[in-house]
Amino acid sequence: MQTFPGGFPSDPRARRLTFGDLVREHRRSFPDALALVDGETRLTWPELDERTNRLANALSVTGVGPGDRILWLGQNSFRIWELLGAAAKLGAMVCPGYWRWAAPEMAFAVQDFDPKVVVWQDEEIGETVAKARAELGDGQRALWLRHDTGGPGSYEGFLASGSADDPDTDVDPDSALLVIYTAAITGRQSGSMLSHRNLLAMGASSAWMGDIGHETAFLSAGPMFHIGNYQFWGVPAFVHGGKNVIVRRVVAEELLPLLAAEQCTHAYLMPPTIAQLVALNREAGHDLSHLRASVAAQVWEGMVPTDVSRFTRNGGGEGRGYGQTEVTGFAVTGAYGGMGAGNAGRPGPFTAVRILDERGAECEVGEICVRGDLVHLGYWNRPEINEERFRFGWWHTTDLGRREPDGTISFLGTTTRMLKSAAENIFPAEVENCIEAHPAVKEAAVIGVPNQRWSQDVKAVVVLKEGAEATAEDIIDHCRSRIASYKKPKTVEFLDALPRTGGYAKDYETLDTRFGGGGYPGGDTLGAGR
Repeated sequence: MQTFPGGFPSDPRARRLTFGDLVREHRRSFPDALALVDGETRLTWPELDERTNRLANALSVTGVGPGDRILWLGQNSFRIWELLGAAAKLGAMVCPGYWRWAAPEMAFAVQDFDPKVVVWQDEEIGETVAKARAELGDGQRALWLRHDTGGPGSYEGFLASGSADDPDTDVDPDSALLVIYTAAITGRQSGSMLSHRNLLAMGASSAWMGDIGHETAFLSAGPMFHIGNYQFWGVPAFVHGGKNVIVRRVVAEELLPLLAAEQCTHAYLMPPTIAQLVALNREAGHDLSHLRASVAAQVWEGMVPTDVSRFTRNGGGEGRGYGQTEVTGFAVTGAYGGMGAGNAGRPGPFTAVRILDERGAECEVGEICVRGDLVHLGYWNRPEINEERFRFGWWHTTDLGRREPDGTISFLGTTTRMLKSAAENIFPAEVENCIEAHPAVKEAAVIGVPNQRWSQDVKAVVVLKEGAEATAEDIIDHCRSRIASYKKPKTVEFLDALPRTGGYAKDYETLDTRFGGGGYPGGDTLGAGR
């Protein structure tokens, strides 16, 4: 109990709300409603509350408490939500790792994140997990639980061992809960720490954009290691007592009947998948009238009502904007006050944006900087980077922007070179470091070449060591075994030497001109930023 000036006592717990409190409240507010659907698993809010209690208590027995870490190595699952709920009740944090990581990347994440518990999946990625564990050797201290099995050492057996009593731990809403590895700007990825407050603020603002309520049924088809699936519309649905329908991975033929059977109102789907669904449904004829077309209205054609105005804010502006994982999704969007002259829109109700120069002074064209309840806590275990990026009291995005005369923001591009393949960001430094680890390679440069379907493909330009030999396939195979498959080069060119700028930096502009590079993020972009 605290006493404030004037003599009024105040218990800080009465002014706090955490992600775990949502589960507790929804148990009471929506006692018969479904919270999660995943294959044959169908959990109501009371069932989810009990399971998160059991999981939290089981984790507590193993020593997991405030600030401790849990790593998920698997595909989409309702168990990620359970882990978030359990961690939220203990003050711990959860990282859903990239299931497409190569073994060295996976081993790096285990070493870097230093989790007390790792929950892993054998199907599809078991071989990669085994290789990563072999690289880690005997030095690892984590408890490993397999989630796609039963019996000893399984997630379900572990959960069942915990008490159903609420742990009732006092948790700070400004503590980290969700950690997403991103931004391999310097050649290694870093874990962006999102707090309870970050997620609740995002859930409220995004729900307004997407017209989300307790009646929402969201098809969670996007990867749960990506912020987009949480913002559009996993967390907003969770915050408002709606239903999350989870699929392990995207298979169009399986999604179509699921959209109909669960009467999904929202879905996180990429345009190529939507095109497949449109084609499939011409023959299948499922009733998808409950699906809200939102930002993909033009792609859905006749599958959903043609009048989508009742499903969008400002004529579809909620799908245009600027953001990155580090600001919990979109910080700027056309949903707030219309698009205007800028290609990204305006800041939302939980953010302030400034365009700053290198001295921290406001300017017309400069770095996009953000402040507010959506700004993350920083990167896990990266104090030097955090100090640099939080200077002048703002989060520095490393992206360039312009404040237009009408007050809107234009995203102009990145100050660090970045490629975009579908929804994934690829940083050349990470790929170049991987290629340059090949014994035959002296140096490498990575550019992006336009791809009509996926935005860009990765092209590597390689210089071999004197007397060494390697083929394009050798380089690609080398990358395939060390980094996630989507990051590897699609094509490789060989030069005797890389072009250099006056400052002896790699001359990417010359490489773009010579090899057809282009299509980099920026300009009139849908979902600009990172």
